[in-house]
Amino acid sequence: MQKIKNRQRLKLPKFRLIKRQEMWILTVQGWIIAIALFAALIIFTITHIHPFLAVTSPIQSAEILVVEGWLPDYALQEVVAEFKSGNYRQIITTGGTLEIGNYLTGYNTYADVAAATLKKLGMESEKVVAVPAPFVIKDRSYTSAVEFGRWLSNSHLQPKSINLFSWDAHTRRSWLLFQKVLPQIKIGAIAAKTRDYNPKKWWSSSQGVRTVIDEAIAYTYAQFFNWKA
Repeated sequence: MQKIKNRQRLKLPKFRLIKRQEMWILTVQGWIIAIALFAALIIFTITHIHPFLAVTSPIQSAEILVVEGWLPDYALQEVVAEFKSGNYRQIITTGGTLEIGNYLTGYNTYADVAAATLKKLGMESEKVVAVPAPFVIKDRSYTSAVEFGRWLSNSHLQPKSINLFSWDAHTRRSWLLFQKVLPQIKIGAIAAKTRDYNPKKWWSSSQGVRTVIDEAIAYTYAQFFNWKA
């Protein structure tokens, strides 16, 4: 009897690798509703993401029109029309090192090319100022915003508000960066209309898909991880 009791005391505890437990799962009706909601979310995102990225929200009383210099020529024509329809005192072009064509054009930066183009389109020379940004491998939009802020602090201009003229789906990200760099100034945004694809059906062309997805990822990164991008 004593031996049996000793054996019972020496028994090792049992190890259990699995166990049964109650689990909740969706019913057929639940799956139908979940799939419908997911599909609705995807459709809403597809139809609304481009207008969100290509934002146009100008300030009517803006004194300066800041233009990202790498815009195509047809977008610079829109810049001239915007300047003439507003109450702007100055156009400032921004942009970094020109990667191709500088030996032929004689210009080293996108800011200089855009300024010269605007003058060719009829803008008065004294109304247009180029503010080039230095060469950087990354953070080009941020660097342009910083250089503009530095130029502004050294100029006689002290605007309370400006409008930023950018291109298509890139506008939302540039607007964010300028607002971060210049929190003391009210900044509006104007997106140039693209001719590379149909913005209302951006998903129907490879160029539209690449542009919107790239800019959506870049904006998300700048907004939530590192806005110096």
